[in-house]
Amino acid sequence: QIDQILIHQQLELLEIVTGFETSNKYELKNSLGQRVYFAAEDTDCLTRNCCGPSRPFTIHIIDNLGREVITLQRPLRCTSCCCPCCLQEV
Repeated sequence: QIDQILIHQQLELLEIVTGFETSNKYELKNSLGQRVYFAAEDTDCLTRNCCGPSRPFTIHIIDNLGREVITLQRPLRCTSCCCPCCLQEV
């Protein structure tokens, strides 16, 4: 039973030093601080550095046994409220 999930992004030294966007990785922990899942972004270098936070992505969420339990996909969409039919969605 998981009553709460805390998401912690793992910091990459290369990204901190250079500002060069790397693939994001996350640890998903329960309320006791135990890792229950691991999440990794699957995007290419050009997309990450050209589109920034508006980029499309796929995130694979893996359990502690290495099995994928869910995949999240966000397509490239508009970030302007002028196009409400094309806003970001996961």
